[in-house]
Amino acid sequence: MVLRRQGEQEMNEAAHRSEEALTNRIEIHERQDESARKCCWVGGARYGCPLDKTSAKKFQALKRIGENFVIGFSNDTKPRHFVEHARFYLLPQWGPPTIRYLTFFAVSPIVILWLVKRYGVNVLVAQSPYEGFSAAWAKIIARIVLRKKIVLIVESHGDFEKDLFLQRRILFRFIYQFLMQAIATFSLGRADALRAVSKATREQLERWTTGKAIAQFTAWTDIEVFQDAGSSVGRKREKFILYVGVLIPRKGVHFLLESFARIANEIKDSRLVLIGKTDDDGYARLLTKMTARLGLGQRVTFMGPKTQSELAEFMAGAEVLVLPSLSEALGRVVLEAMACGTPVIGSAVGGIPDMIQERKTGFLIPPGDVGALAERLKWILQQPEKAKQIGESARKFAQDFFSEEQYVQNYSDLIDKSFDHASPLV
Repeated sequence: MVLRRQGEQEMNEAAHRSEEALTNRIEIHERQDESARKCCWVGGARYGCPLDKTSAKKFQALKRIGENFVIGFSNDTKPRHFVEHARFYLLPQWGPPTIRYLTFFAVSPIVILWLVKRYGVNVLVAQSPYEGFSAAWAKIIARIVLRKKIVLIVESHGDFEKDLFLQRRILFRFIYQFLMQAIATFSLGRADALRAVSKATREQLERWTTGKAIAQFTAWTDIEVFQDAGSSVGRKREKFILYVGVLIPRKGVHFLLESFARIANEIKDSRLVLIGKTDDDGYARLLTKMTARLGLGQRVTFMGPKTQSELAEFMAGAEVLVLPSLSEALGRVVLEAMACGTPVIGSAVGGIPDMIQERKTGFLIPPGDVGALAERLKWILQQPEKAKQIGESARKFAQDFFSEEQYVQNYSDLIDKSFDHASPLV
């Protein structure tokens, strides 16, 4: 009897040791998987082949985190796959936005699962809660079917509740709102960590989630090209007002036209330059008609998209950059203009107040306030020396606001947090 009990005890201890050893091996394997970071960036961003200089610089910097894979869109109607600092898998831009994103939702989870199986991808970074929907499904399937521990980081680069409806007219708006809320709830609920690009986007994420790790840091900015343009010796600023951004209602360009019309007769040598792609043909026609109706045909110039170096030259030569948006996650062009030493005027929405300190690095105006914008424009154009002082303060602020090293470190820390908060495989 005694021998039998001893035997049973030894067998139990052996079984316990075996189970403990297995657990240790699993934990060691999971830690090894975590240390070998393989990140898949999932979003609606568009890329060319080869990459533009800014994107190339960004993904070259992100190589310090680990191996990178990118799912997005090509900048034309052809699907593309290429390797440049990361492996890019780009969907073609077919049809209207609805068709493109339905294709994205259908195809991207398949691509993610293939990358998990083929390359061992273990980190998914979704550009918004909507792209996060595809990534969340891929994460669930990878954990259940492939038995892979995958972490998901969902980012917010804008007001994901309102921006779409400020951007274009939507039929059956209530249906869209219901679907968008369901999708955002699903993806945010399955995220292991979140990232906001501004105080406003952080507060929105906090309203939608509880107990999630949230990191806040700004979007990638190739700030050196703007600093270099602004520091050119002997540069003379011209008396033109600059807007940079896509031409859509949310950006409030029509308010800028009205404000410029109010000061055009008083400041006769001033001009307005609008740089950006047309993403809403109806709105672009409205702006053209407004320009003619306000008698500004010879004073307003519409230009298409420019390269970063070309934008830097325009920003460094302008008297002021204006971003009159109704909604804005951060407003990166504000930071870029500040890096050039150019005064800025921006709406007090989203992340713009994170950068503009009133009368120190620029001016804040209520969104849609044509009179307030006209007054600020007149002040800057009529007081170039004081405007120059504001520009210098803005340049110093921009230097401290973004650094490549901190950007990479922030992502590295966020990925660590996501693994800390991820549930173990069962």
